[in-house]
Amino acid sequence: MPLPEIATPRLRLVIAQPGLEEALARFFRENFVGHLDRWSPPMGGERFEAAWWKERLPAFAGEYEAGTAARWVLLAPGDGAPEVVGTNNFTQIARGAFRACVMGYQVARRHEGKGLMFEALTATVDHAFRQLRLHRVMANYRPENVRSGRLLARLGFAREG
Repeated sequence: MPLPEIATPRLRLVIAQPGLEEALARFFRENFVGHLDRWSPPMGGERFEAAWWKERLPAFAGEYEAGTAARWVLLAPGDGAPEVVGTNNFTQIARGAFRACVMGYQVARRHEGKGLMFEALTATVDHAFRQLRLHRVMANYRPENVRSGRLLARLGFAREG
């Protein structure tokens, strides 16, 4: 079964899969320190290397096929080497009556403030409800990340807790 792709007006959204090793390593090398690290759990430098991604991408594709996660990669359109604009993960997918997941996302420093994450999340959240048949998507974010809070509100998420 082929993995899904979603085209939006400015992005190509694909499930994390083999072939994106260099692009993902470059995304984290260029964006983690001084940008994503403020909002993300600590991560080792091995994610800055293509070898780390080469080991994990087959499993990430398998998670989608098994229905346990959907790890989206936001790609800039074009025919050249893939450029990762951001990522959007739906993890901890629970089936049964609850049918829910936890959503996380991150955007490259140079693509912040352009509405690309809103565009991507609109499409992937729709996919989560319609294709994955989930009933609830929960997004955790740090309250001091005001931009993230505004994005979630714009998408219709309700604050809890």
